[in-house]
Amino acid sequence: MSSSLHKPLVYIISAPSGSGKSTLVNELLKSVSDLEFSISYTTRSPRGSETNGRQYYFVSRPEFEKMTRNGDFLEHAEFDGNLYGTARRFLHEAEQSGRDLLLDIDVQGAEQIQQKLTNATSIFILPPNRKILVERLRKRGEDRDEVIQRRVAAATREIENYDRYNYILINDHLEESIEILQAIVRSERLLRAGRPLARDESKIVKLADCCRLANVRERVKPILDSFGTTDDSGDGSPS
Repeated sequence: MSSSLHKPLVYIISAPSGSGKSTLVNELLKSVSDLEFSISYTTRSPRGSETNGRQYYFVSRPEFEKMTRNGDFLEHAEFDGNLYGTARRFLHEAEQSGRDLLLDIDVQGAEQIQQKLTNATSIFILPPNRKILVERLRKRGEDRDEVIQRRVAAATREIENYDRYNYILINDHLEESIEILQAIVRSERLLRAGRPLARDESKIVKLADCCRLANVRERVKPILDSFGTTDDSGDGSPS
């Protein structure tokens, strides 16, 4: 099959700030081949050692708004006063290169992508509880207390949307979380191939299945409780 005919698998990863998402994504990209990472555009200023074109494409608000008018974004959203967006060109580039596409986007953006790309695989990363999230945010040393409080409040709102995702990964132990995230990506590829699985491949699919929404609800309940939210979403799962 020509690479130009490749229909990429699209993986959406969302998580509250401080959940360890960036570390997990970096480790995933090191270990799983043929996976293209979409770098988001943002109007916020770089933090720490961030550089343009690596963590984000940093653009002005007028430039971002022009891209929006031109239809350049697959999704875009505003968070904490800043604009974020995923360029449409990354999907075209993945199609041409024969690679799959990984999108690191927030809940608002994920909902837009899910409406446009109904076969996308969505993964939500949760912290073990509210206390640990606050500890991780403080340990980063990047934000003042009032900013941390805003991030925790935003996390509480985001976590309420966890049941819109196919997989829920609770990032408690880093090495285990890396292994599970790798398994989810590989499992989706194996299932799409539609062939009988070897024994080691079946183990990968089984590990990923442990994090499917329907199989993780009981583990999520105490996390919701720690954030003062409740699970009243029933037993349905996203298609």
